[in-house]
Amino acid sequence: MKALNAITDPVYREPKSFSAYEKFWLKYLLDKRDLPFIHLLTAIHLLVIPVAIILYTHLLQGWYWWLAYIPYFYISQMYFKGRFGLMLHCICHRKLFKKAYTWLFHYIIWIVCPFFGHTPETYFAHHMGMHHVENNMKDDASSTLPYQRDSILGFLAYVGRFLVLGFSDTFMYFFSRKRKKFYMRLTAGELSFYAFCTGMCFVNLQATLFVFIIPFVFARVVMMLGNWTQHAFVNLDDLEDNTINCINTKYNQACWNDGYHAIHHIRPAMHYTDIPGEFLKTRDQLAEKKILVFDGIHYLHIFVWLMTKRYDKLAHNLVNVNNMFTSEEEAIAVMKERTKRLVVNR
Repeated sequence: MKALNAITDPVYREPKSFSAYEKFWLKYLLDKRDLPFIHLLTAIHLLVIPVAIILYTHLLQGWYWWLAYIPYFYISQMYFKGRFGLMLHCICHRKLFKKAYTWLFHYIIWIVCPFFGHTPETYFAHHMGMHHVENNMKDDASSTLPYQRDSILGFLAYVGRFLVLGFSDTFMYFFSRKRKKFYMRLTAGELSFYAFCTGMCFVNLQATLFVFIIPFVFARVVMMLGNWTQHAFVNLDDLEDNTINCINTKYNQACWNDGYHAIHHIRPAMHYTDIPGEFLKTRDQLAEKKILVFDGIHYLHIFVWLMTKRYDKLAHNLVNVNNMFTSEEEAIAVMKERTKRLVVNR
């Protein structure tokens, strides 16, 4: 196990000056700390969307099409996907633009999101209207509780159910609670995407399959892998304590401190640059509850080591905050206990 060392994850530091481009966007932003999102969106509009449009044209045929698509897939679905998806997460929790420019947010949701496999409105509805309300409990449509969380079969069952029933489960959650605003947004976004893809298949079947449909499936698998890992360790004595923190990792540099998931569930509206400081302020409470903190690794490491039952590697990267564990053996025993499947009646 590791001691709690200095935090290297991103916090806000005021630049000496802003560029003319940044000054232009500051007029539209609610918070100057969100300028990195503008830089990300600018790169996407230069490197992703124009190439996607070209892939629909007749400019590229045969092997030339694939020579363009392969780097496009890497850039859009490997390099930008996580950054964009976690930016989306941030701007769902905190408004990005001033009220007069809310249309820019809707542009991101309806126009940009599909290039990364996100159907319009559904992430906001699922995450804000259901996941944070239920906190991974039994009524959460993406709850990990019914599954053995160090089992590849458990994970495949979890992903399979979400791919097939995730939309209907989320819809029924809102419908049964008469939350019309959410189930209408959810339905409009999901069905609009299906209709769009159906229509675009008649324009260019190959491009639609590889630009929109495959990234859609890929996005849902990746999101479920993330949610699985974030909520893999459940305190059986208090089911509300069911998530973790990952600190001092390159993932936090690229994805807006998303590793601090326990802090995020406690303070969901907190700006991502404030989260490392909040972690340090509340570390005593986290230690008291034995909230697991991993140093130098991120969710993919944890997922692989859970699936291969390498609890020794997990323990090696576990931060022993305030000496909350007397030994690695105790930490491993706690982690194994917290990955156990719970019988949940849906």
